[in-house]
Amino acid sequence: METALVKQKSVARLTRGYGICMIATVLWSTTAIFIRYLTETYRMPPLVLAFWRDLILAIALFLVFIFFAPNRLHLERGRLPFMIAYGLILALFNSLWTISVALNGAAVSTVLAYSSAAFTAIFGWKLFNESLGRQKIGAVTLSLLGCVFVSGAYNPDAWLVNPLGVITGLASGMAFAAYSLMGKAALGKDINPWTVLFYAFGIGAIFIFSFNLFYPVLPSGVASPNLFWLGGALVGWLVLISLAIGPTIGGYGLYTVSLTYLPASVANVIATLEPAMTAALAYAILGERFTPPQWVGSALIILGVIVLRLGEPG
Repeated sequence: METALVKQKSVARLTRGYGICMIATVLWSTTAIFIRYLTETYRMPPLVLAFWRDLILAIALFLVFIFFAPNRLHLERGRLPFMIAYGLILALFNSLWTISVALNGAAVSTVLAYSSAAFTAIFGWKLFNESLGRQKIGAVTLSLLGCVFVSGAYNPDAWLVNPLGVITGLASGMAFAAYSLMGKAALGKDINPWTVLFYAFGIGAIFIFSFNLFYPVLPSGVASPNLFWLGGALVGWLVLISLAIGPTIGGYGLYTVSLTYLPASVANVIATLEPAMTAALAYAILGERFTPPQWVGSALIILGVIVLRLGEPG
């Protein structure tokens, strides 16, 4: 009887974790719509956008904590070095992905970034003793293959990039994997997920601010010392604030919460649903056509998540 109860609780935790992670991924998938609007309408440099996105999120959480949960601002002094490292990894992920897009184009950079699923499974196996059975390896393979079709990277022409671009893209995937695993480690240190989010993005904003100072050596249009790029464009600022408060707080926050219920490798594979969801939103909102290969890729990614779920106990 006791064993059955434990099993029931385990299934309930997994179900809750999958649900939270799925909601996070849905929110994440809207990010590209906001970013596309800002970069195309206002020609906003991606690293300037990333700076404000992180900073606005940190300010919003700070205000919420001050009025409703001041204890969430508390961080033991001994945890600060860990959170600085976590913020740096988040800043590197955002920056590397942006630079990868500039060097490789959207198709290749997306596939290289979602190599994070494989990196997370391997690193989680090595560092957290997470299982790495045939079912999980198969799920990761299906998800990565799906990303190839959804992004269009099956076209050989898309891979005609310079070696630096490929290295940068793979580094973005490794950085996202590190972000997922650092989130798992933060929860292991009994730091509240929302406290983790506040400090990670606040510290990340400081790092990305410094990255913008290196604009002369970065690809053209990626960074700028002019942080007030939007000037008096009220609509632009409203969209930027909506991006930070909606997809970013909701996506990253709920993803971090999901790590309290799921292994980092499982959460990361679920997150690979994002390209398919983004493509569907782009079709519905922006009128972009969903090609047959993208339908195939979406099916492969969803199948990967199903295989992953069936491989979990219960």
